[in-house]
Amino acid sequence: MGMEIVIHEPVNLAMPLAKVLGETIRRNRRLPDGNDLREVLKGFGLEEICLDRGIAVFRGRTVVAMAFPRDEPLVVDVISSSGELSDALEVVAYLDRKLNAFIVEIVPANDIEYEGNIGLEPVIIDAESFELKSSPVLGHFEEEEGSPFLVIDRETYEHWKENGNTDICPICGGELAWKGERAYCLDCGYGVKVVKK
Repeated sequence: MGMEIVIHEPVNLAMPLAKVLGETIRRNRRLPDGNDLREVLKGFGLEEICLDRGIAVFRGRTVVAMAFPRDEPLVVDVISSSGELSDALEVVAYLDRKLNAFIVEIVPANDIEYEGNIGLEPVIIDAESFELKSSPVLGHFEEEEGSPFLVIDRETYEHWKENGNTDICPICGGELAWKGERAYCLDCGYGVKVVKK
């Protein structure tokens, strides 16, 4: 994969991870297995430090990811390497049999402290056609002149725009101020940048 992303806090890993898991489900027409998940996490530059029955632990410079690659649901907990739990997130992928859809969502591990609305919508993939049925705002993070940006592609932006909520920050649920192809959140300080694929 070799993607160069900036990871300073759990959200910086959770959002690109959710995006890649959704793409993997659509491509392979199934939930990723443990090996798929390990390759994805290593592709983000994380080092696998423990592999035991039912759990794999990966370490980056500023985050730790604990993967529980059972058949279903697939769960990855992402916490700061400092041990701070207030910004910890959980990426969950599963097949919702009632909806007949694969779901990938990012949920706060501690919803009392974290009031965000990560990605605006979960990834929802029809289990028969494997078409995307939602408009998640997911991408990876880059830094420009000391400012962190969520980088999304044009297609993601167009789906987001169709829903009419481009003034809501996909990271914290705060208010976005747009300037051309970039937006700045007035609450969390992250920016959003739209790029061609």
